[in-house]
Amino acid sequence: MSDTLDQIVIAGAGMAGLHAAEALRARGFEGRLTLVGEEPHRPYSRPPLSKEVLTGAGMDPASGDPGWLVGHRALRLREDEVIDALDLDLRLGTRAVGLDPVAREVGLIGPDGATSVPYDGLIVATGARARRPGTDLAGVHVLRTLDDAEAVRAAFDTAGHLVVVGAGFVGAEVAASARAVGMEVTLVEAETTPLTRVVDPAIGSVLTEMHRESGVDVRLGVGVTGYEGSDRVERVRLSDGSTVEASLVVVGIGVHLNTEWLRDSGVELLPDGAVRCDAYSATSVPNVYAVGDLADWPHPRYGGRIRLEHWTNASEQGEAAAHNLLAGEGRTAFTPVPYFWSDQYKRKIQLLGQGAPADRVAFVHGSPEDRKFVAFLGRGGMLTGVLGLRSTPRTMRYRHLLERPTTWDEALTAAGAGPTT
Repeated sequence: MSDTLDQIVIAGAGMAGLHAAEALRARGFEGRLTLVGEEPHRPYSRPPLSKEVLTGAGMDPASGDPGWLVGHRALRLREDEVIDALDLDLRLGTRAVGLDPVAREVGLIGPDGATSVPYDGLIVATGARARRPGTDLAGVHVLRTLDDAEAVRAAFDTAGHLVVVGAGFVGAEVAASARAVGMEVTLVEAETTPLTRVVDPAIGSVLTEMHRESGVDVRLGVGVTGYEGSDRVERVRLSDGSTVEASLVVVGIGVHLNTEWLRDSGVELLPDGAVRCDAYSATSVPNVYAVGDLADWPHPRYGGRIRLEHWTNASEQGEAAAHNLLAGEGRTAFTPVPYFWSDQYKRKIQLLGQGAPADRVAFVHGSPEDRKFVAFLGRGGMLTGVLGLRSTPRTMRYRHLLERPTTWDEALTAAGAGPTT
């Protein structure tokens, strides 16, 4: 381990930041470790926000506490005593606002005003925030944080008709959760199939039918042009000239990366705000690494650079960056098999690798009609992704094919489907 690192700062107290902190301690770092989090809550798990939190599943009725972080088991990344054992300088409710790489200081704004914290090593894990719609009407929400989820869940109790704008994974999960508690739901997506950036249309069409079979009014290929109402939302106006009545709206139209504070710091940012990293998750500034949603790095098996907004990537990259920050000359390139899952209508969707763009799709087990299958996705003659619906063991069985370059025909042979001719 490098003997020049006495003070390490992790900016961002989400999954990536917490895993980086744990990895640093596990690898023997005994110096001052500062973890900065903009939210007032201790690190928590985000995936349950659009599922268990909205439906109330898993809530501990014995807690008698309305606070989800206390009463909801699914949200707890770690018990308090486990976090306490890391001996962190924990700065909650505190935002990183600037980086001075010459003085090696991170500027902060917290409950006590503006201050700064010195560092020898820095891991940037400030993540992203939800892109907000252009309206101030009450009843229009985004869902990214615990506070967002609590607000939406409270609105579920009185709302009659929910309109979800955006059929990405978060929007789809919100729609499924709302149906689970009996709400009427309209799902609006500007693209012709859901999850266009994530999966091939052949898969997207299956997911569309899942929503419709569950009673969701799905509107595809139509955008939102406005939100109407007096003090709170009453209608959503669509680009085809129609309107949808709404007592509650949840908007999932992407994110803004929380990297504005790095401007003029010497850390190279890409046009979308992502932090440009090398294969080790290192930035253009010495001893500064970036992880999670905002990190963009080269991946040899996907033909260029990638950026992932996945729970598993946040944890794995946080650990990898911690290792590389301490390793000196013994750094290891970060080349994971991307993995993502979603739970909708009591069905688990899993994606290994990249699902889009793809020029080949093969259902190697099961069928779309049965809503139970494993599909291979490929590009340029190579296997690039494996997607499973209600097929967890079989899906995970093919992970090894994505850990190395695997041709399309090799993949089909491994699945017992035989090579193409």
